[in-house]
Amino acid sequence: MVSGNSRNQDRLQQLKAFDESKAGVKGIVDGGITKIPPIFVRPQEDSAGDGPSSGQPTQTQFSIPVVDLADTAGRHDDVVARVRLAAETVGFFQVVNHGIPKRVLKEMLKAARDFHELPREVKAEYYRTGPGWTVKFGSNFDLYKSRFANWRDSLLCVMGPDPIDPQEFPVVCRDITMEYSEQVDKLGVTLFELLSEALGLKSEYLIGMDCAKGPVIVSHYYPPCPEPELTMGTSQHSDPSFLTILLQDHVGGLQVLCENQWIDVPPVAEALVVNIGDLLQLISNDKFISVNHRVLAKNEGPRISVGCFFRHFSPGNSLSRLYEPINELTSKENPPIYRQTTLNDFLVYYYKKGLNGVSALDYFKL
Repeated sequence: MVSGNSRNQDRLQQLKAFDESKAGVKGIVDGGITKIPPIFVRPQEDSAGDGPSSGQPTQTQFSIPVVDLADTAGRHDDVVARVRLAAETVGFFQVVNHGIPKRVLKEMLKAARDFHELPREVKAEYYRTGPGWTVKFGSNFDLYKSRFANWRDSLLCVMGPDPIDPQEFPVVCRDITMEYSEQVDKLGVTLFELLSEALGLKSEYLIGMDCAKGPVIVSHYYPPCPEPELTMGTSQHSDPSFLTILLQDHVGGLQVLCENQWIDVPPVAEALVVNIGDLLQLISNDKFISVNHRVLAKNEGPRISVGCFFRHFSPGNSLSRLYEPINELTSKENPPIYRQTTLNDFLVYYYKKGLNGVSALDYFKL
């Protein structure tokens, strides 16, 4: 009989071997495997009562709202109302006519794929662990904490708020990452203005709170998986940001938890997916909701997505500004739900707990 201690040691050795390979999940797939390694196998209890873990969508009355941002006279109040409804009820919506050219979207997805399909030794130069990096290639930031590893590799690029040196970015995706960042920054400002108005505040309110400063762009690569029913592309989690804007390709697999059921976020041509982050739920005093979402592993692929996280830093940076529920949104009848926190403290806690499906917000409740 194998002891629990021995099993733990074997698992630790497997995790270290995967980590030290600096090749990510794609490195495993390139080896021609037909079964996934044990460190990626999802425990049965994690999927108990899970519903569509096989990848089949759950039928529910919810669907992800689509908001048209076209600048048409007389539509502004309607757009604000649609954003408000989505932010209050689903926490997710897709935007069309957002102003980012189709060419930029297409080139960004291609560049993300091109990076992840570089030779192993080239990518290994960017393989880093821990906080403080402007550019970091890796797989599973919570590798040693999670119950099972996710079937996904990532390239993280910090785009501010300090001036950045483009030479730090991999040449294969350097120019388009800079261009896409500029475009998605502008869209972020527009969305924060709409969200401010949706809260009954002046349009510049959330921008004034530095919610849009220092975006991070993360390019995810989900290789085809030989046993997708046994693992996950990304475990369920909510985002430790104010707002996330996601560019996804045609493969699909993103799901959102609504009324305890998983619903698909279907790819819509030239649309971008927007979701409320934990920090916006905190400062809105639960007016807006940051909901759990996940990505299924699939036989097909690779799946490519590019997330832009607003004010999503690595722990350890000097982020001392205090955030708490906005005064205008609280009253005697609607008291603050959360205590004050700095971005640094929030992120340190988030990364410490890992992607365990439990909201970091619970820890900050009064």
